[in-house]
Amino acid sequence: MSLRIYNTLSRALEPFSPLEPGHVRMYVCGMTVYDLCHLGHARAMVAFDVVQRWLKASGLRVTYVRNVTDIDDKIIRRALENGETIRALTDRMVAALHQDADALGIERPTVEPRATEFVPQMLSLIGQLTHKGLAYQSLNGDVNYAVRKFPGYGKLSGKSLDELRAGERVAVLDGKDDPLDFVLWKTAKPSEPDDAQWDSVYGKGRPGWHIECSAMCQQMLGETIDIHGGGADLQFPHHENEIAQSEGATGQALARFWMHNGFVTRDNEKMSKSLGNFFTIREILAQYDAETVRFFIIRAHYRSALNHSDAHLDDARNSLKRLYTALDLVTPESTPGDIDWTQSFAARFKAAMDEDFGTPEAVAVLFELATEVNKTRSAELARLLKLLGGCIGLLQGDPKVFLQAGAKLDEGYIAGMIEQRTAAKLAKNFAEADRIRQDLLSQSIVLKDTAGGTTWEVGQ
Repeated sequence: MSLRIYNTLSRALEPFSPLEPGHVRMYVCGMTVYDLCHLGHARAMVAFDVVQRWLKASGLRVTYVRNVTDIDDKIIRRALENGETIRALTDRMVAALHQDADALGIERPTVEPRATEFVPQMLSLIGQLTHKGLAYQSLNGDVNYAVRKFPGYGKLSGKSLDELRAGERVAVLDGKDDPLDFVLWKTAKPSEPDDAQWDSVYGKGRPGWHIECSAMCQQMLGETIDIHGGGADLQFPHHENEIAQSEGATGQALARFWMHNGFVTRDNEKMSKSLGNFFTIREILAQYDAETVRFFIIRAHYRSALNHSDAHLDDARNSLKRLYTALDLVTPESTPGDIDWTQSFAARFKAAMDEDFGTPEAVAVLFELATEVNKTRSAELARLLKLLGGCIGLLQGDPKVFLQAGAKLDEGYIAGMIEQRTAAKLAKNFAEADRIRQDLLSQSIVLKDTAGGTTWEVGQ
């Protein structure tokens, strides 16, 4: 079965093959670096890390570009608040981003362009749009994109111009000819520092957010790329505006496939600072090890909502422990070599990943394989478990180190499972009690019922 990807543009699963045989060009919108990365950023980074890993595991060469937005209203405001230069702030935040991403096992992109390094290319693109009548300079100095002059506007988000008009704010005195128009070049304000403005034929100013990605994507990867990705919140207006800019200038499709990862919620509420349920990656890593957080993200499909809670992370930790327990029981064969994709477990893993990067089904195969390793003590199957896990960035650590690090957490988990089993027995739900015993046994936890209660020990 060949790889199929859900294309947001067509709203359908489509067979994927790169424009250039054997070479995938992928652009993913990165972070605006004014603060530490949060769990939503982690979700996006892990999702597209898995995408590029699987593309490479499938024998393709990948040029993966993930940008850094290092000039923006929030960045300027934060730098002024801190009394530091924009560059000092953004350098510090980029370093923190790399530390967080490295901890989560996220491979560095092939190229990581910073917006401030591509201002000339952005101005050139704005010039092309102005020449074609798709952009105009307003009386306040800003250069805006004339949305109604681009016939395809709304095709990615599925929003019509009439729907967009319903949300217009009439009293916005921003110099636009039409409230739907968006800014390409912002004229410098007297309150803004010198390092937030560049010279241009339109006067001193700085680029708008949307034009940054259009220019960097085109410069790094060409006019038409294979995959453009980002969070679901970027679909509109950011990606819609990128399409209008890039395709308006070149007349060519910006991307053949558009991919968007789902939102992160906290206890089923959308995560946001205003609700006080907002967590940085570092806050979460202070409570849970990095591979558990990565596994928690991966075992949900990238397009689905991801509900963050301590209970779900605890469950992820204990589920991951089951996989590492299998690797701890049997030393994997160390002989190098590629995965035999005709082997039954490997074939099912591949089929899952080839269906729009179906990590939930792929992870299920890993658990089936771990069960078989526990039964057979096969070093060959243990090797396969480790290799398949590596395709999605899991199970590459030392099993003993992972299991010992979680010993205290596991004791609480086991005690909770024993309480649930006791309650099931009192309710005469012996099937559930037996299920809990077997589940713990699969993790090498042996229960012993005595007159004084139930005890446990680690078995073989």
